[in-house]
Amino acid sequence: MLGKLSLEAFKHDQIVMFGVMSMIGAGLLAVILLTVFKKWKWLYKEWLTTLDPKNIGIMYIFVAILMLLKGISDAGLMRVQQATSSGASEGIMSATHFQQIFSAHGTTMIFFVAMGLMFGLINLIVPLQIGARDVAFPLINAISFWLFVAGMLLINTSLAIGEFSAAGWLAYPPLSELAYSPGVGVDYWIWALQIAGIGSLLSGVNFITTILRMRCPGMKLMRMPLFCWSVLGSMTLVVSAFPILTVTLALLALDRYMGMHFFTSGFGGNPMMYVNLIWAWGHPEVYILILPAFGVFSEVVATFSKKRLFGYKYMVYAIIAITVLSYLVWLHHFFTMGAGANVNAFFGIMTMIIAIPTGVKVFNWLFTMYRGRVKFSVPMLWFLGFVFTFTIGGVTGVIMAVPPVDFQLHNSLFLVAHFHNMIIGGVVFGYLAAINYWFPKFFGFKLNERLGKLSFYFWIVGFATAFIPLYILGIMGATRRLNHYDASQGWQSLFIVAAFGALLIVIGIALLVAQIIVSVIKRKQNIDYNGDPWDARNLEWSTASPVPFYNFAVLPEVHDRNAWWDAKHKKHKITEPTVYDKIVLPKNTSIGFLIGVLAFMIGFGLVWHITWLAAAPFIVIVCLLIYRSNQENTEYTVPMSVIERIEKANKLKAQAS
Repeated sequence: MLGKLSLEAFKHDQIVMFGVMSMIGAGLLAVILLTVFKKWKWLYKEWLTTLDPKNIGIMYIFVAILMLLKGISDAGLMRVQQATSSGASEGIMSATHFQQIFSAHGTTMIFFVAMGLMFGLINLIVPLQIGARDVAFPLINAISFWLFVAGMLLINTSLAIGEFSAAGWLAYPPLSELAYSPGVGVDYWIWALQIAGIGSLLSGVNFITTILRMRCPGMKLMRMPLFCWSVLGSMTLVVSAFPILTVTLALLALDRYMGMHFFTSGFGGNPMMYVNLIWAWGHPEVYILILPAFGVFSEVVATFSKKRLFGYKYMVYAIIAITVLSYLVWLHHFFTMGAGANVNAFFGIMTMIIAIPTGVKVFNWLFTMYRGRVKFSVPMLWFLGFVFTFTIGGVTGVIMAVPPVDFQLHNSLFLVAHFHNMIIGGVVFGYLAAINYWFPKFFGFKLNERLGKLSFYFWIVGFATAFIPLYILGIMGATRRLNHYDASQGWQSLFIVAAFGALLIVIGIALLVAQIIVSVIKRKQNIDYNGDPWDARNLEWSTASPVPFYNFAVLPEVHDRNAWWDAKHKKHKITEPTVYDKIVLPKNTSIGFLIGVLAFMIGFGLVWHITWLAAAPFIVIVCLLIYRSNQENTEYTVPMSVIERIEKANKLKAQAS
């Protein structure tokens, strides 16, 4: 009846139990607060059933920030373990627990922090920047989010019930095969990623369609903001790369569940096929994450330099080049695995070539700043931090693109430091810049500048302190996944410095949370009255803050790349209508939320081999989709009087400022 589930699954050590109790305590606190303030109906109507991409975007970012706290906790535990586990000392955790923490950290940060922040920003910004009221497929958008949440819940459930994978964040065979990982950890990893990955694929289709088919009048492709171009490149990679991940995870599941041998050496299987497949997805995944961050920096630099973006066309061509070239570099992740000199040479050269369009973008941002009236607000500081960290990561990446050098540095902490330079310095810094930049647009007030700058300084100093020692350790021969080492190696002092750097990053994250809390408390001091607190350039700033639920009372008409700047400073003024037309929007529905709950049940059932729990929710999902496809009354009309009242109130607020 309960498959492999037994009481043994609930037994954990003290560190894990502390994490479990923390999650339970946070959940109980949320329930108490919702009950005390009578917010259950509000939660259901405004959030759980919403199809508004703005609300969905905010929920993506909220979940991603929660997972960031978990991911940085995992990182802190690893740093403490490596700083203390030398010689006779075994540190604070067992080798198996360390490997689970290692695997959970990578999985959490890539799939549920970086991807969550990315899709959150895309939901918030893209419809506004292209002058649309919604996305192409609102229900699919909601389903995508709730599948993302279902995958996140599976990851966290493994903390309380059973275990997580100890096979690394990419689960290479044979370590991830049943013979070497007989527990449920790898199964949690497979189904969490499979469910969330299907949601990502649906989002990719949705946003490509939105960008190509829902742009407002006059917005040609070469008039789109750079952020939209970066999203188009990223989503193109999503729809072409994530099916590879889906198939790869399915084949690994067949190996584990049905005794297949796709990736085992016996009976004709080949572990290297898995490595090729996972990196055929994995390297485009890096650019899936980084391209929208590049788009963010393009918006931030132009706004805070008070200049048009330098070399717009070349920036677009660079995005297209990166999108294409990202498929031709995956093998540099396993130069040491015997592919041969010719193959290694090709992929080494391609890895160096892809640095060219990336370099073009960095130089164009710097030229945009040249002779501009640069204002060093918090978003701009995150950009400057990105230039520093990402340049180091880019240089070290080109070094490792040389196969003979990679033979020495492969699987070392040098590689770990390089990867974090790219992902944290590029992706996370970009999305933190975006949160500070666009926050007033959706909440109606700016974030606290002082705490934002303090958070940035702790982040940047902590980042350098945490990862520069890892470059040195990598050159000295320290490998990744190392939970213990001999004292004679002379590594411990550098590991202690790296742990101190991680502590500084934790303080930076705490200040980020404090920045949001203080800003909410003191929101009246930083209200955005006119919807354009930065004197920005694109259409999202032409609406009121917070953005009305319908985005635009009248769809704008675009005549220039910087449509809002053009309207403010040139001849193409946005005309105020005397009569508003009614607006048709999709009704809220609980189907996306229900599918997320059912997907979680399917994943949990598959992890523990509870057949009925996996089969029954799947049947219900099919029935829900059939029911929805036969519904006709799925939209509602916003009356002209409602639109007129909201627009009049927003104009009065702007005039009062």
